[in-house]
Amino acid sequence: MPEEETDDEPTVPIVCEVCETTSRVPLSELRDSIDQHNDHRHDGEEIAQVDPILADALADAVADDLGLFDDEPPEQ
Repeated sequence: MPEEETDDEPTVPIVCEVCETTSRVPLSELRDSIDQHNDHRHDGEEIAQVDPILADALADAVADDLGLFDDEPPEQ
């Protein structure tokens, strides 16, 4: 039985440039939604994806949090 969805669960934008579609899905359903779209519409080829702008911003935030943008090498 699926877990109950909450209204405060974050949603993530998915884009498919080939289909020219965008949608937002709950974070907990992200991987399944992308896989399902790609399986049904693109024979499993990884076309639909998290909005690249969001993906880049998230990657930058993680890198910043890990100190990868610091000028000095991390202490060992």
